[in-house]
Amino acid sequence: MKFTDGHWLTREGYTIHSAKTVYDITISEQQVTVYLPCKPIRHRGDTLDGPMLTLEISSPASDVLRLHCRHFDDGLERHPAFAINDQQHPLTVEQNSDTLSIRSGQLQLVMQMTFPFSMAFYDNGRRITGGDDKALAWIAHQQQAYMRAQLDIGVGEHLYGLGERFTPFVKNGQVVDCWNRDGGTSTEQSYKNVPFYLSSNGYGVFVNHPEEVSFELGSEVVAKSQFSVAGESLDFYLINGPHPKAVLERYTNLTGRPPLPPAWTFGLWLTTSFTTDYNEETVQHFVDGMLERDIPLSVFHFDCFWMKGMQWCDFQWDTDCFPDPQGMLARLHDKGLKLCVWINPYIAQKSSLYREAVEHGYLLKRANGGVWQWDLWQAGMGIIDFTNPAAADWYSRKLETLLDMGVDCFKTDFGERIPTDVVYHNGADPLRMHNYYAQLYNETVFRLLQRHRGEHDAAVFARSATAGGQCFPIHWGGDCYATYASMAESLRGGLSLTASGFGYWSHDIGGFEHTASPDLFKRWLAFGLLSSHSRLHGSASYRVPWLFDEEAVQVTRYFTQLKHRLMPYIYQCSVTNRDTGTPVMRAMFIEFPDDPTCLTLDRQYMLGDDLLVAPVFSADGDVQFYLPAGQWTHLLDGEVLTGPGWYRRHYDYMSLALFARPGSLIAFGHQSGSVVYDYDHQPQLHLYSLAEGATATVVVPDRQGRESGRVRIERQGDSLKLQSSLVSKYSLIIHGPETITREIQIAADTATLTLQRH
Repeated sequence: MKFTDGHWLTREGYTIHSAKTVYDITISEQQVTVYLPCKPIRHRGDTLDGPMLTLEISSPASDVLRLHCRHFDDGLERHPAFAINDQQHPLTVEQNSDTLSIRSGQLQLVMQMTFPFSMAFYDNGRRITGGDDKALAWIAHQQQAYMRAQLDIGVGEHLYGLGERFTPFVKNGQVVDCWNRDGGTSTEQSYKNVPFYLSSNGYGVFVNHPEEVSFELGSEVVAKSQFSVAGESLDFYLINGPHPKAVLERYTNLTGRPPLPPAWTFGLWLTTSFTTDYNEETVQHFVDGMLERDIPLSVFHFDCFWMKGMQWCDFQWDTDCFPDPQGMLARLHDKGLKLCVWINPYIAQKSSLYREAVEHGYLLKRANGGVWQWDLWQAGMGIIDFTNPAAADWYSRKLETLLDMGVDCFKTDFGERIPTDVVYHNGADPLRMHNYYAQLYNETVFRLLQRHRGEHDAAVFARSATAGGQCFPIHWGGDCYATYASMAESLRGGLSLTASGFGYWSHDIGGFEHTASPDLFKRWLAFGLLSSHSRLHGSASYRVPWLFDEEAVQVTRYFTQLKHRLMPYIYQCSVTNRDTGTPVMRAMFIEFPDDPTCLTLDRQYMLGDDLLVAPVFSADGDVQFYLPAGQWTHLLDGEVLTGPGWYRRHYDYMSLALFARPGSLIAFGHQSGSVVYDYDHQPQLHLYSLAEGATATVVVPDRQGRESGRVRIERQGDSLKLQSSLVSKYSLIIHGPETITREIQIAADTATLTLQRH
C-alpha cells in the first residue's frame, strides 16, 4: 500500500508519524523495550501532544530478532495468530550515549538513539539492511490507522518469496498484497500468500500477521522494502543467514516443518480430470491402460464429480456412476494403487448435510445469526467454521467414513474465497481468518489422516495455504493453461513457494485449462516427473498419455521409471527438508548464493543439492541454461560441460537439461516399476567429476526415511578411498575424464580403487 505522492508529498488524507528519536529504554534478559517519539525531543514541552511508538525487541532463537512495534495498546488479543516456536533466546545488550546494540547470535541490531533515529542490522559485522528515521511509522487516515516498516534494499540486492507467486521471480519493483485469492496462475493473485521474503543479501523478513500484509518491494520507494498492515501494531522478524539455506532453516524452525511424506506420494498421480464424464469403467480403463503400457502408477485421484453435481460436498459417491464404490476401491487397491478423492470446505444447500450443519451451527454466520451463503461455485453453499471444534470434528467424521471405505488421502481444494463479513464461533477476527482459514482446513484433514492412517502415512494435496502451511504437505500450483508460457509461470510460482519455506510442490502436467499439443504435453511430462511430486490432471479433457500420441506413452514411461530409480536420492532430500527446512525443489540462488548469475534464474532449478534441471519451454526443442563452476555431467547422455557458463542445447522428448553437480555422489535404486521399495538394497552409486583432494558423501535411506548407511569417497591422486556403513553391498560407477573399466560391486566397509584414463 502506498502512502506517499512521490518523494516530497504525502498522499491526500494520510498523516505519517515516524520514529524520530529514542526517549527511553527498558532492558531485561529477554526483551528490550524502546520508546520512540514521532518528533525530536528538545525540551520537556516536546513530550506533550503527539504519538509515540513502543518497540519491543526479543529473540525467539539465535540469529533471529523480533520487532513488535505499536502505537496504541488496547489490551485486546487478536486471533488467530501464527504458531511460533519461541525459544526465548537471551539477548546481549550494549548501550552508550548515542547507540543501542542488541545481539542474538551473529545478528546485531544497532539503533541511533539521538535525533535522527536510525537502525541497522549486521551479520557478524557486515551490514545486511537497516532503515532511517522513516523506518517505523504509524499512519493515520480518516477512521483507519496503519503501521509501516521500511528496510533498505542494497545495490544489487534481490528479494524472493512471499508465497506462490506467478509474477516475475525476483520481487523487486513489485507490489504484493498477501491476500489469498482463486485467480489461477496467470495473474498477480495467489492461492498461497506467505508474508515472508528472502533476500540475496543473507537475511529474511517474516511479517507475523495472518491478515492482509501489503508489500512495496522497491516500488513506492525504489531503495526500500516496505510492508504495512491496518491497525495499531506491526510485528515482524528479521532472520539472519548468512546464506539462504540458513535463513530457511531458521524460518521453518519458527513456523514449522513437515513430517516426511509417504514414499508413495512421490510416484505418478493420475486423475479423472474435472468436468470429464467418468464412471468405474472409465477409471479401470485408464488404470489398465497405464499398466498395459508399463507405465508405473502410484495414485489414482477422483476429482469433483465422484459426488453428484449441485451438492458438493455431501461426501456421498454418485451411485449412478459408481454403484459399488467400496468394491471399486478394493479392486483398485488390488492393482497396487493409493486412492485420493477431491473435497472442499463448502456445503451446498442441496447437500444432504446442509440442514444438519445449519442446525448444529457448523457454518459461518452473518452478524444477524443467519448462515452466510452465496451461489459462487455451489448454489446456496455455506462454509464450514473450523474454529468450532464440534464442526471440525463433524467434518472429520464424514471424511473418516471415506477412509474406512478405502480412500487413502484427500485433495483439499479451495479455501481461498473466504468472506470477511462473517462471525466465527470462537470470535476470531474475519480479516485475520481470511488467509488463515486454509491453515485450519488443511490441518483438520491432515490430522485426521495421521490419526487414521498413522503418523508416517498422511498426505493431502492442497491448493491454498499461508505461513506454516508447509507442515501439511503436499501443495500444487492451481489452475494453469496448456501453454509454454503457463508452464514457465508455474515454475516461477513453485520456486517462489519453496523460497517461502515450503518443501514440496506440484503442478498439473500438461496444463489444467484447454488441452495441450502433443509437443507441449511431452515437454511438460519431463518437467513434471522431475518435480518433487507429479500429477496428470486437466479440466475438460483426459490426461492419459496415449490420447496425445504413442511417443507420449514412451516419455511418460521413461521419466516415471527414472524418478523411481532416483527415489533413494529424492527421499533423502525429503529427510533433509524435514530436518532442516531446505526445500526439495529449489531456485538456483538457494544452492549457489555466491554466483551472481544464479540470482535471477527462473527457468531452471535444483532438485535436491546435486541435480540441475532446465525444462524445455519451446516447441523447437532448444533450451538455454546456465551451469555454475565445475564439470557438470548430463545424467542421461553423459555429456560433460564446464561451468561457469551458458549453454544452448537441443533435446528430443526423451531428454532435457539434467546435470549432476561436480563432485556429487548420487544413489540410484534398483527398482523402476514401483516408487516404494527398499532404497538401501544394493543401490547403485554414481560419482561425478570428483576433484583431486575432494570428498563426496551419500546417505542412503530406507523406505521409512531412516539412515541405512552412508558411503564416503575421497580422491587421492589416481586412487579413490571408500568408506561405507551400508549393510547392503552396492555398486559404483564413476563419471569424469577418468573412469574404471566396468561397474564395481562392493561389499566391504573400506576399499581402494585405482582410476584408469580414457
